[in-house]
Amino acid sequence: MTDEFSLPRRASLELLRAEASDELSVLIEERVRSGEDPWDFMEDLPSVDELVVLTLRAENITSDGGARPTDARNYRVLRQIALQHPELTPAVWSLLGGELHRVWDVGVRTEPMERESP
Repeated sequence: MTDEFSLPRRASLELLRAEASDELSVLIEERVRSGEDPWDFMEDLPSVDELVVLTLRAENITSDGGARPTDARNYRVLRQIALQHPELTPAVWSLLGGELHRVWDVGVRTEPMERESP
């Protein structure tokens, strides 16, 4: 039986991390070239592992027709990522931890859970 929130198997975690590292390097270079001070923005960027988690999450959203996840679905998808890639568990928990001041944070972009009628 397939879990409705299971993620398709992708490349190895090492490859995902390498891709994320390359992407972050490009983002940093673009911002530095535009005159921004790294001391002002580095703290706001996701870590390599957080970017991997966000990429896997985005793939899951795309495979679900692009519908924005509710808080409950978002939690289940992130939990599934942690189960499939135990090395990413700290990154998953940091994304669930509520550092909502970061614009890219998962919690900022989810829709509130629908309430059931009594």
